[in-house]
Amino acid sequence: MGLNKAFLDRISDTKPGKNNLITDVPGVTVGQHTIITERLKTGVTVVVPTMDNIFEHKLAAAGQLINGFGKSTGLVQVEELGTLETPIVLTNTLSVGVGYNYLVKKALAENEEIGLATGTVNPVVMECNDGAVNNIRDLGVTEEDFARAFADRGECFEEGCVGGGTGMCCYDLKGGIGSASRQIEIDGQTFTMGALVMSNYGYVSDLDIYDHQVGHKISQLPEYHKRDEDGSIITIIATDIPFNSRQLKRIAKRSSVGITRTGSFIGNDSGEITLAFSTANKIEHSPKQQLSMQKAISDDQMDRYFRMTVAVVEEANLSSLVHAKTTIDRKGQQRLSLADALAKVQLQAQGTDSDVAELQKMLGLI
Repeated sequence: MGLNKAFLDRISDTKPGKNNLITDVPGVTVGQHTIITERLKTGVTVVVPTMDNIFEHKLAAAGQLINGFGKSTGLVQVEELGTLETPIVLTNTLSVGVGYNYLVKKALAENEEIGLATGTVNPVVMECNDGAVNNIRDLGVTEEDFARAFADRGECFEEGCVGGGTGMCCYDLKGGIGSASRQIEIDGQTFTMGALVMSNYGYVSDLDIYDHQVGHKISQLPEYHKRDEDGSIITIIATDIPFNSRQLKRIAKRSSVGITRTGSFIGNDSGEITLAFSTANKIEHSPKQQLSMQKAISDDQMDRYFRMTVAVVEEANLSSLVHAKTTIDRKGQQRLSLADALAKVQLQAQGTDSDVAELQKMLGLI
């Protein structure tokens, strides 16, 4: 996101990575496939945590149900065992089963022992309901679309109305995929934490961007009327900091602060679900010995990482708004982008709203 550097320095004592994306964490890649037809505005986003075979070399992980109005798969086993053993797939609610089937087939093709010489596999599929924009009942996402997303994966990727975020709305504006990263020095080494969100929640008048309460001003535009707070936000946190699964659980909990800093109160019908993983320690599926040694951060140092988590999640969320484009929803109504909404507020104020102008400059919108 194009945040003004001086302001970025003020809000966090950590700096963004090279691309300010979750893929700044070494080994992490993201792929996306966007589906836009006359009736469909949906897609798939995949987060691939490692170049290794993740089933054989699992990663420490933890999930956090901030509000559990959701249909994700795989989180029960992640909670129990503290490990991640498949890539993470993000899509719309009614495509979870298709994503699950694709991940199962992918794991079977890559691991001949699954279901024979060893147990089964735990696919992680996460979702938001894009039915306000997309004709979700058409069940338009196929296994081929998931394959295309995996084929697209790399270190650089688009944000906004792409992949799984194509049909998502955030604070009644157009939402979608957003990402950010932060780097930190630990004992003379540089480590990275990255976040990726699929934003689809919030009530426009609540929107607060770095203490600029612009949501109320946007809500006065003729395009807006009172809507209920519903939707969801999926947050993926990746890091090469050596956290164990218990510490990752604590990190995942703090993502809620990054989300609510933008104004959300986490409504009844909103599913806020976070998955955090670390690439630092591999957990072998077939260990050669019973004892293993893993590095971990000292618990009395966790505050600096909690602060880092809040900053990266908040910026990823805002980045989903900054990069989104105005979209026509399935009822033929406009879902304005943040950029277009702020421009309309300025037009209505005849260019005299200095608070909005400051925010536009801060976000790199002008």
